[in-house]
Amino acid sequence: MEPTETATPRLVSAVADGVATVTIARPAKHNALTADMWRALPDVLARMATDPAVRALVLTGAGDSFSAGADIGALREPGDAIQDLSVRAEEALAAFPKPTLAAVRGYCVGGGAQLAVACDLRFAEEGARFGVTPAKLGVVYRSSSTRRLVSLVGPSTAKYLLFSGELIETGRALRAGLVDEVLAPGQLGRRVAEFTRTLAARSQLTQAAAKEYATGREDRDEYWDEQARASGDRAEGVAAFLERRTPRFEWTVRD
Repeated sequence: MEPTETATPRLVSAVADGVATVTIARPAKHNALTADMWRALPDVLARMATDPAVRALVLTGAGDSFSAGADIGALREPGDAIQDLSVRAEEALAAFPKPTLAAVRGYCVGGGAQLAVACDLRFAEEGARFGVTPAKLGVVYRSSSTRRLVSLVGPSTAKYLLFSGELIETGRALRAGLVDEVLAPGQLGRRVAEFTRTLAARSQLTQAAAKEYATGREDRDEYWDEQARASGDRAEGVAAFLERRTPRFEWTVRD
C-alpha cells in the first residue's frame, strides 16, 4: 500500500559550511514534483547563486528516493505548462554558476533524472535506479534536455534511455557516465559532505571559469583573464602551497 501524503509538497533549502542543500520533499510520492515545486526551484536557485555564503550546492530528495519526476496527474492538464516549468527549472539548475551535485538514492526517474543530469556531478547510493521515461507517456523530450543527456552519456546510451524508458541500475549508470561515484548503503551522506567541503575550499574563480568552458563557452578568455588578474586567487593559492596552509580564496560569483 502506498503511504498517505500528509505533508505539503515543498522544496527545503539550507546553507551550512559553504554548501547549500536543496531537498525535494514529498517522500510519500517518491518526491514527484508538483507544478508549484517546479515553479519554485528557479527562485530558490537564484537566491543561492548570489549568496556569498554558498560555494557549492547539493540537490537531493527526502526519504528513500531522489525524485520520481513530474507528478503524472499534472500531465492530464491541457497544453505544455508542466513541461515548460520543468525545462525552466532544469535550465536554471544547469546555469547555476557554482558547482552542483545530485545526491541520489532510490528512484531518479523522468523529471528527476532531468534535474540530476542538469547538475555538474552525480553521486548515487547502490541500488538507485535511473530512467528517462517520456516514451512511456508519449511526451516529446525537449531538444535542450536531449542535447544535455547526449553530451553526458553519448548518443547510444541516450537513445537507449529515451527509446525504451527502461530503468538502469547504478553499475550501468556509472559505466555510462551518468553517475560519477557509487557509494555503499549508508555512505552517501558522508561522502557528499566530505566532497562538497572540498569544493567549498577550492577557488570559486577556477570553478566558475571551468564550468563555462565545459559547457562550450569559448569567447570568455579575456573576461576570465581579467578576473584572474584582479582576484588575487592565484597569488593566494601559490603562497598557501609554499607555506603549507589552507588557501583563503576570496573571489566570489557576482550578479
